[in-house]
Amino acid sequence: MSTSAENIETMGDEETAESYYTHVEGVGAIPRDIYKHVKSDPLGDLPRYSIHIVIQHFLTFVAFLILAATGLSLHFSDLWWARQITFLFGGTDNARLVHKMAAAVMVAASIYHLLTIIGGTLHKVMKKQFDIKKTQIPRLKDLHDLVHDIKYFFGREQFRPKMEKFMYKQKLHYLAILWGTFVLISAGITLLFPEMMATIWPNPAFFQDLARLMHADEAIMAITVIVFWHWSNVHVVPGRFPLQWTFLTGKITREHQIEEHFLEYLNNLKEIPEEREYMKKILKEKGFESKGGDL
Repeated sequence: MSTSAENIETMGDEETAESYYTHVEGVGAIPRDIYKHVKSDPLGDLPRYSIHIVIQHFLTFVAFLILAATGLSLHFSDLWWARQITFLFGGTDNARLVHKMAAAVMVAASIYHLLTIIGGTLHKVMKKQFDIKKTQIPRLKDLHDLVHDIKYFFGREQFRPKMEKFMYKQKLHYLAILWGTFVLISAGITLLFPEMMATIWPNPAFFQDLARLMHADEAIMAITVIVFWHWSNVHVVPGRFPLQWTFLTGKITREHQIEEHFLEYLNNLKEIPEEREYMKKILKEKGFESKGGDL
């Protein structure tokens, strides 16, 4: 459901009209649905991820595909499709070797990610530039945004919520990936180095069986979440299909950012002079008058 500038004035609701416009000093009054009028490059218009995040995502993505293919084929080795996949990797022994190599890449990418996040956060804290609103840390606002979004999709709200760089869905994705990666790595290490882990766990036999169960079940759950939730939300939804290029370019389309990350777009307007000029041009072309409060 959407609301245009032509009918906003007929609502008779001053609060609704004010929420429709966000006044940005030096730019003008930006209507909430201005994303319908802007031009967007499918490869991305505005910065979103650093080169570090792009590399980490690529390594994780490639390692995940290889781990899923080799791991499932080895786990379900008695099924016909599993034997076919194992054959493509050169047999059972080669599939195990490839699985271990991909696991090493996954661990390296995870460590790289943690160092980037922790190091980047400490750097921003020391320079007094840290802003929790730009992080993946869950906040009460995310719950409010979720409720607001549900109401919007059921026609109970006129506009989608004004969300930060990471919206509630992405934070849920991230937390799920953190947990899944931790379980898979810890269980995998237990299976790969049983003698070493036996000196740590109080009941080695029990924890070996538990690790074997957790590794397989978590892998199946991870594949389900990634394919049917993450990929569908990122690439298959209307406006993004058949592919969203952010994971390779590090940039997000203007239309996408304004619609789902409006508050981050306002930050970009303050930091990118060229974007301010572009938005001023669009507002002038569409005839939007100056309304709303200050940014």
